[in-house]
Amino acid sequence: MAASPPPHALPSELVDFVVPRSEPAWLQLFHSGELQRRARRAVDALASCRVCPRLCEIDRLQGPAPQSAVCHTGRHARLSGSFAHFGEEDVLRGWRGSGTIFVSHCNLRCVFCQNWQTSQQGVGEEVDAAAFARRMLSLQEQGCHNINIVTPEHVVPQLLEALVIAGEQGLKLPLVYNTSAYDDLQTLALLDGVVDIYMPDFKFLDAAACKRYLLAPDYGEVACAALKEMHRQVGPLQVDSQGVAVRGVLVRHLVMPGGEADARRVFEFLADEVSGDTFINIMGQYRPAGKAATGRYPEIAGLPDWREVDRAEAVAKAAGLWRFDTRFRS
Repeated sequence: MAASPPPHALPSELVDFVVPRSEPAWLQLFHSGELQRRARRAVDALASCRVCPRLCEIDRLQGPAPQSAVCHTGRHARLSGSFAHFGEEDVLRGWRGSGTIFVSHCNLRCVFCQNWQTSQQGVGEEVDAAAFARRMLSLQEQGCHNINIVTPEHVVPQLLEALVIAGEQGLKLPLVYNTSAYDDLQTLALLDGVVDIYMPDFKFLDAAACKRYLLAPDYGEVACAALKEMHRQVGPLQVDSQGVAVRGVLVRHLVMPGGEADARRVFEFLADEVSGDTFINIMGQYRPAGKAATGRYPEIAGLPDWREVDRAEAVAKAAGLWRFDTRFRS
């Protein structure tokens, strides 16, 4: 028997956004056959891949990952782990955990990535669609509230393909798309009606910072367009009566040392061009990792203090945002 939810009062950020829990969006497309059609179309398009904004046009259907592909991923996804995650936002983890699946490799090259071995070195195992689906079904069997796919930008065709198989075998959980926000609009169109909860990590808007720290000078403009499309599809974050996310957008922003000016740009964009009701997690967990830990980037080689995190929230409020995840505040 599944554990009962602990009694609690919903925080003010959630009380006006409670909706009845219903069937996950993607199941409707599955029952109509549209999910199957999208999956086939997406996999076929890997022959000249334009899945992410890199637009490499590399043939990913031919065997192992081509060395020239930024994502280093071929026909099948590579996964580094899956488990019931209790460290995610309260609206995702609930009391039974968020069913998190980490995808290996990435279409960005963040010099400070805290999952460096997974995102840059590709630690994990290559899995076909059936094995990918089994990961999802196992997490459902463990009682997780949702399926949370981390860094899926470059494996959307493989995700859709696996979701079809999981649906055939009884998966009924909502899908969380946990992304860097470096997403192609045509790929997001494939996910319209598939993803229940978008969780983009909105990093920078300044082009110089995007080039220096992400090796993607167009990241800011791509992320802005992606955020608008995500919100168009699912709207502001909504929860059930227990405060567990049902549908909508949840934005993360990692506070970087000395990053207040760019954070202001991010928050003003969200408030002015997405929605003042955007639910946001201002994260204070930054630590220098990856190349940032080698001394090559001295300006981000230290830790932000809580004053910087507090100032970031003040800046967000001044921009017009008011819905915050506050679990990690002092």
